[in-house]
Amino acid sequence: MVRFYSDRAETCPTTSLCRVHDLLPMFDQPPRERSDAARNREALLAAAARLVEDHGVDAVTMDSVAAAAGVGKGTVFRRFDSREGLMAALLNRSETEWQGLVISGPPPLGPGASAIERLHAFGHSRMEVNLQHAELIRAAGRAGERSYAAVSFAAMHMRYLLGQLEVRGDLFFLATALLAPLEMVVLVQQTQVDAIPLDRVQAGWDDLVRRVVCSEVNRP
Repeated sequence: MVRFYSDRAETCPTTSLCRVHDLLPMFDQPPRERSDAARNREALLAAAARLVEDHGVDAVTMDSVAAAAGVGKGTVFRRFDSREGLMAALLNRSETEWQGLVISGPPPLGPGASAIERLHAFGHSRMEVNLQHAELIRAAGRAGERSYAAVSFAAMHMRYLLGQLEVRGDLFFLATALLAPLEMVVLVQQTQVDAIPLDRVQAGWDDLVRRVVCSEVNRP
């Protein structure tokens, strides 16, 4: 399940944030499932994920997932309602794994590196994940729109790092400005339509970060 940061934890280290928001209700998420139901759901998602990895997003249908998981198609529909719902659940699964790396994975994305190193790693990693899952995001349609919890996590982590770097100004708006170039639609336009190499896109984002955290700009 994607995580939701609480504003009251904004000034705490990321590891503390993990402990705090694990206690918070995910108000835009469904109620917690029974353990057996959660296992069955995970088995279906694992089967769908293998199909995506082996054959691509277009190969994932309710029939193919049911066959791969060894269940009836009706079971898949009862769990996810539609193919879009299944795609959205796969996105949520990926988001949860990525958030785990941000919270407790190895540096520089996870704890243990300096704030500026973590900020650069965060941006590069988010770009790569969003491009990797571009087809999955499209297949999810409206069901794949970022939940409030997912957006909150990215924005809160960005504000936390900017705070650690003693950036002045409205951190809510600065965080939004830094997150916008990391969105899938922007990245696809740049890398696929405009044919800009990803390393140039990442270098441009790094330059934007340096301008935001510049000590000259942030002098009292």
